[in-house]
Amino acid sequence: MNTALTIAGSDSCGGAGIQADIKTMTANGVYAMSAITALTAQNTTGVQGIMEVTPEFLAEELESIFSDIYPDAIKTGMVASSKLIEVIAEKLIKYDAKNIVVDPVMVATSGAKLIADEAIESLKSKLLPLARVITPNIPEAEVLSGMSIKTSEDMVTAAKAISDTFGISVLLKGGHSLNDANDLLYEVGKEPVWFHGKRINNNNTHGTGCTLSSAIASNLAKGMSLEQAVKHAKNYISGALSAMLDLGKGSGPMNHAFAIGGEYNE
Repeated sequence: MNTALTIAGSDSCGGAGIQADIKTMTANGVYAMSAITALTAQNTTGVQGIMEVTPEFLAEELESIFSDIYPDAIKTGMVASSKLIEVIAEKLIKYDAKNIVVDPVMVATSGAKLIADEAIESLKSKLLPLARVITPNIPEAEVLSGMSIKTSEDMVTAAKAISDTFGISVLLKGGHSLNDANDLLYEVGKEPVWFHGKRINNNNTHGTGCTLSSAIASNLAKGMSLEQAVKHAKNYISGALSAMLDLGKGSGPMNHAFAIGGEYNE
């Protein structure tokens, strides 16, 4: 069985972070493992508290995983401190990790910065160059490219700039929710490819970014090309949103298990 590792924070309400990643990886047919960077107290209305793990403990988590069950793909999510980013990069290099998908969580939909400037610099210098693909949203791509993104043409220019700077492929998400977003894949050495989002009237989009990057990692773990991996991941997101799960008082989670059936699910 193919294996995938998520390195991210825990979401106590289960819609994003580690929990969404594990559900997504399981639903996409790979064995999921996790290294937790932080515990969060959060729900569909917001984040109430964060408790970060120590760099030493994160290093132990990663050593335990890589020395026993080697992951075929890795997804990284929100990592708020430069020291944790440095630990992750060190272990990925040590174990020659492949198929690294980096979700460079830096900027909220509101435009608020989620991690410190020094952590952004560590992300750019240590982690991004290791990635096979990164999945920034528009505000994050603006930070990484140093330019304003207002049009489809701007997306192409920004994705090329990021790809050229870090020597990596870029999936630039065209909106802050995947409901109606057209995403651009700028793969190293290839022509840009657009993936047109399916319009789904569902405001419950908590964890879409986590889910997309985890689905891509799952597909890469199974041996798909990057373009195939993104296409299948987008289809999975559309299915999870179309299931119209409605939980919580705010922007709720998707139904990650929409396609899981069988005797144990009756």
